[in-house]
Amino acid sequence: MTSHTHKNKNQELIKHVKEIFTNKIPFNKVIGLKIRLTDDQQASIEFKMTPKLIGNFYKKSLHGGVISSVLDVTGGIVAFLGVLDKIKNRPNKEKLDRFSKLGTIDLRVDFLRPGVGKYFKSTGYLLRTGSRVAVTRCELHNDENKLIAVGTATYVVS
Repeated sequence: MTSHTHKNKNQELIKHVKEIFTNKIPFNKVIGLKIRLTDDQQASIEFKMTPKLIGNFYKKSLHGGVISSVLDVTGGIVAFLGVLDKIKNRPNKEKLDRFSKLGTIDLRVDFLRPGVGKYFKSTGYLLRTGSRVAVTRCELHNDENKLIAVGTATYVVS
């Protein structure tokens, strides 16, 4: 099988995973997450500020749980992209089986400033993917590109 064929198979799978994260997980729908994926281990998530996401009524800033959740979703997606790269020659059924086993082991979030903005973007980077565990780093910026929070997370991937 050529590298081009593997890329097409992964693109189909990535499209399926994006559909799951965007439309099948109710909490992600509540936040209004728009997920952008590539098959080169990068992901970003965008969402608009809405009144239902406010945590500090006076500052009209994002709830810390929303920030943590978005960083966790971003990291989880990036972890799965890392797994896809490691098992790129395996059948899609096996890849989806690995996806179903993905879970957060640890998430550390550093809140750097209040989550104030019209919209937000979370980006994730893979630090390492092992046979059982993946580690990611994520950042959340507002519409003025101010860094709101950073997260480092560890995921079980087997």
